[in-house]
Amino acid sequence: MIATPAWPPKSLPRLFVDTPLGEGATVALDGAQANYLGNVMRLKQGEAALLFDGANGEWLAKVAEVGKKRMTLAVAERTREQEHVPDLTLAFAPVKRAQTDWLVEKATELGISRLQPVMTRRTVAERVKIERLRSIAIEAAEQCNRTSLPTIAEPIALADFLKMREPGATLYFADENGGEPAAKALKAGPAIILTGPEGGFTDEERELARSQPNSIAISLGPRILRAETAALAAIATWMAVAGDWQ
Repeated sequence: MIATPAWPPKSLPRLFVDTPLGEGATVALDGAQANYLGNVMRLKQGEAALLFDGANGEWLAKVAEVGKKRMTLAVAERTREQEHVPDLTLAFAPVKRAQTDWLVEKATELGISRLQPVMTRRTVAERVKIERLRSIAIEAAEQCNRTSLPTIAEPIALADFLKMREPGATLYFADENGGEPAAKALKAGPAIILTGPEGGFTDEERELARSQPNSIAISLGPRILRAETAALAAIATWMAVAGDWQ
């Protein structure tokens, strides 16, 4: 007996759209997205794509109209419910642009729910372009099958972030001077991982982070890690120990 192929096939193009999705909705695309589906993926009228809007799960849509620089899709049915994302924030000191881009991409793939750039005394990045980082997160979510997008906040000074952070979330401070082994310290529940810049935290910043209520200093092992590597190592460890990898 010939097996029935899975539908929808995993090979279908997948896009994030700003339009709220639901059965019978119409999605109008132009610019880069229309070009991608029409000229790169060569979708014709009646062919299908997968869409998600970050709030309502994933939907199968079929091409209704194709224009020179535009495309209209008709939403047919939901293929996946909206995912539950663990309540994990990465508060990170931005590094050089290429490394920050890579960090955002991989943190999105790992399942982070919020990204908060924090400016420290030794932060080398003078500007953080949030829209650029959001575009990177969208592309990563499209590729890794997420139905949600991480929230990316505007940069904030470390001291101000520590004052306004959610007090109910455990603050795991990745201290290069040492702390409790991460795999033993990380627990389920709302969490914030705080990682530093290329040159590390100053003594004053380290003392401030350690003095916060509900704060735990953690160690990420015996080796010296680059700033972006430390952030991703901490996320992966939390997901494995306390998140949705179990």
